[in-house]
Amino acid sequence: MASDQELEGFLKGVERRAYKRSYYHVRNEESALDIVQDSMMKLAEHYGHKPVEELPMLFQRILTNSTLDWFRRQKTKNALFSNLSDFESQDEGGDFDILESLLLSTNPGQIESAQDHAQRTQVLHIIEAEIQGLPARQREAFLMRYWEELDVAETASAMGCSQGSVKTHCSRAVAALAKALKIRGICL
Repeated sequence: MASDQELEGFLKGVERRAYKRSYYHVRNEESALDIVQDSMMKLAEHYGHKPVEELPMLFQRILTNSTLDWFRRQKTKNALFSNLSDFESQDEGGDFDILESLLLSTNPGQIESAQDHAQRTQVLHIIEAEIQGLPARQREAFLMRYWEELDVAETASAMGCSQGSVKTHCSRAVAALAKALKIRGICL
């Protein structure tokens, strides 16, 4: 059974990633914050008594369901996923570029030229657009497996499907991305 401190520590630890994931899907700061807050409240109210090891999967499932509920409510407004490039901040102080921060973390301390930065930014925009172009279930499986770093069983549980389906969705997503990037002349 999770103590209050363990539950609080878990929620603090997943807050930023959960917000980024929700914001990626709904493209609205207030809605993303509401989804995360509602998910955290549901976890604390209904599953706070569960062992701390079970909290990550329960939270992923709640967050997924809350996001799907948001889309169901927005269906009449023709809510659609939009381009990942919307994450970028308009001012220099912005700190939200998923792929860019991932790439920078692999080469700490390395200073890049303006040309390298521009090329990397262009490649990241292309990758973001290609990820956005994936079918919804492929995109969801791909992001959970490779962004959230969940294993196949955790992803299947969070998506409410079999492990075989997760593997199929991920395989198709990776193949589609590889093909699209190769066509664009990007070799990763």
